[in-house]
Amino acid sequence: MSDRGLLIVISGPSGAGKGTICANIRKEMPNLVYSVSMTTRAPRVGEVEGVNYFFRSKEEFESLLSEDAFLEYAKVYDNYYGTPKQHVMDLLDEGKSVLLEIDIQGAMQVKERFSDAVFIYIVPPSLTELSERLHNRGTDAKEVIDKRLSLACSELALAHRYDYIVVNDDLGEASEKVASILRAESCKISRNKEQIQFIYKQYQESKEK
Repeated sequence: MSDRGLLIVISGPSGAGKGTICANIRKEMPNLVYSVSMTTRAPRVGEVEGVNYFFRSKEEFESLLSEDAFLEYAKVYDNYYGTPKQHVMDLLDEGKSVLLEIDIQGAMQVKERFSDAVFIYIVPPSLTELSERLHNRGTDAKEVIDKRLSLACSELALAHRYDYIVVNDDLGEASEKVASILRAESCKISRNKEQIQFIYKQYQESKEK
């Protein structure tokens, strides 16, 4: 007996800390399944195939696009990113909750298909703080950082389309806020219809004895 799993979408500007928050949430909620995305960008130092991303060529990715093999996809910074569809659908049907850490373009595609998904947007306390984080990270050239900051401004204009916004000025507090959101969402009546029917049936049977 299980209702359909919860689909959780977490987005935010590069450098907002969403990856670290997602990692913290997965430690606290080990049954949460992390959906690995596919990308055409080159692996960064330390990234592992099938763990951080599925790394594919542009030609391979576009071939899969023609087969409608993605739940969502987007082209960001001249590279494709996408979520393989069938695996996510199977997990949800099994009653497992799935976490998607995707950009805002992909999130809006998911929103069109799954209005009952939970959408959480992570933001830094300020653009100045975001700029400092990106520079201190030391993984991108200045022109890439400038592009990310410009995109962050335009993305914020769409933040109102999410269900929740979490300001990451303290990592521990931000992670706990996201965890609290997921706990509350999992308890909604609309997400537990089969459980409620089961309890009601037991109650009715006990009355008849």
